[in-house]
Amino acid sequence: QVQLVESGGGLVQAGGSLRLSCAASGRTFRHYAMGWFRQAPGKEREFVAAIRRSGGSTDYADSVKGRFTISRDNAKNTVYLQMNSLKPEDTAVYYCGAAESGYFQPVVAPQRYDYWGQGTQVTVSS
Repeated sequence: QVQLVESGGGLVQAGGSLRLSCAASGRTFRHYAMGWFRQAPGKEREFVAAIRRSGGSTDYADSVKGRFTISRDNAKNTVYLQMNSLKPEDTAVYYCGAAESGYFQPVVAPQRYDYWGQGTQVTVSS
């Protein structure tokens, strides 16, 4: 079992920045690929960013490329999502996930994730 707890969400004006954190506990963090997803009201959960187990290799949704950066600190059992140049359409609940697969490549498909956090709300005002 892996427990994931997100933090860092909040209300920010368009053009601003936020840094989300996801702290993991339980099994060995470095054994999991990590990802961030988001879900806006009335919409399905969508992929945002992912990073493989050892870090280094990342993947991003086209809508956030160049604005968001995913990183991980295996010594701190934490994955981060730095969000810059935020837009109102980035408003959503953001979830982090842990996948046992993803040794060589980041994991994009949500069905491949084994554990999820409770989510943190991000609201971007125009």
